[in-house]
Amino acid sequence: MRILYVASEASPFIKVGGLGDVAGALPKALCRAGDDVRVILPYYGAIPQKLKDLCTYKMFFFFNNSWRSQYCGIFEANIDGVTYYLLDNEYYFNRPEIYGAYDDGERFAFFSRAVLEALPLIDFIPDILHCNDWHTALIPVLLDTQFRERAGYGNIRTVYTIHNIEFQGKYDPYILGNVFGLDEQAKPLLFYGDCLNLMKGAIECSDRVTTVSPRYAQEILSPPKSCGLEHILNARSYKLHGILNGIDTDLFDPAADPRIPANFSAEDMANKAENKRALQQELGLPQEKELPLFGMVTRLTHQKGLDLLVNKLDWLMSQEVQVVVLGTGDAQYEQFLQEAAARHPENLRVILAFDGALAQRIYAACDFFLMPSEFEPCGLAQMIAMRYGTLPIVHTTGGLADTVVPYNPEEKSGRGITFQSFNAEDFSNALWRSIELFHDRENFTCARLNAMAGDYSWGPSVEAYQALYRNI
Repeated sequence: MRILYVASEASPFIKVGGLGDVAGALPKALCRAGDDVRVILPYYGAIPQKLKDLCTYKMFFFFNNSWRSQYCGIFEANIDGVTYYLLDNEYYFNRPEIYGAYDDGERFAFFSRAVLEALPLIDFIPDILHCNDWHTALIPVLLDTQFRERAGYGNIRTVYTIHNIEFQGKYDPYILGNVFGLDEQAKPLLFYGDCLNLMKGAIECSDRVTTVSPRYAQEILSPPKSCGLEHILNARSYKLHGILNGIDTDLFDPAADPRIPANFSAEDMANKAENKRALQQELGLPQEKELPLFGMVTRLTHQKGLDLLVNKLDWLMSQEVQVVVLGTGDAQYEQFLQEAAARHPENLRVILAFDGALAQRIYAACDFFLMPSEFEPCGLAQMIAMRYGTLPIVHTTGGLADTVVPYNPEEKSGRGITFQSFNAEDFSNALWRSIELFHDRENFTCARLNAMAGDYSWGPSVEAYQALYRNI
């Protein structure tokens, strides 16, 4: 099959969140499975120069978006067997920020139309056009309302993946024609509530809608996790499929990872302790192997369970443990963590930064990984942690429920610690159970080995996507 994967970010070029990881890993896995998969994304000014150097300028063209005549350049690169197309417009994309600009609606409306206009120019008319999140949600709408009659476009099928339903692309109906270049006949496809909703339009027009875990596909059918879209999702539930994300198991391999101090595997776990000692030394923590080390790598937001951590962090610090938190986010959480680190200098370290290399060392070094998210469409961090023998502590929601099986000491099964209700007492109970498990060396070792033995690869997901593509 010929598949064009459309995303606003894709590793290795640019990555802000989990979408970038998925857009980097899934196309590569599909290519290995025999499909012709290509990725198209914006040519951001923020892409590192070493990656820009891998791109070859191909051509430019102009197209009309509403009343504007727009320039678009096309760059091409091939990495790990995947062809990437990067669409250039300096006004829209040569900025320090990727998201959050006042004109994001206009920027990604440009990108959406440019993708469709570029297909004959790159000589790649796909069987499947796979769009992701609100930034590309306009593509299925434009395809159905304005491009179907063009030569080659009639048989294109569309898949739309919801990575996070909280962000839907909501805009004033006034800009339907001026910015999106659509006429009033298209308004019913997008109109929802009192605004234009791009995600709603993609749900209406796509042949299939997927989420990044089976549990999340069920959760978004009802409030509050539907974020207001429950009516359209239930009406179009026949389109909805949940397919669990995977991780790049070549990139995240403790036996070969060059980013960690000492490599290890399930067959030889000795160097796991060396990673712990090295991180303790790096961060100025006492090098105590008999203290459980908790790590957290996250955006500091309510969604990620920071309110639970705020409520129970001082209690956790009163136990004989060490905690490392890496991330940036809301000012209130950053301030709390800084103040907590000042109160607990012996056993708490807070690094307010985005540091991928340090994150990798945390995954490899820690005994437990804190991920008490209120909701989590899929989550990749818990799978990375388990791959490195670090047991996740998670709220049973979304992809966390699909990937983290609670450890059962009687059956010697499971690979993490879970709690059912999103409240501070259930969270503290999970923390207490994790400390008890740490000191039960036989069961702790068994849980670690179970975690490392899990299959977190893209293999099962690729088969599910291929079946979905064939079906449409």
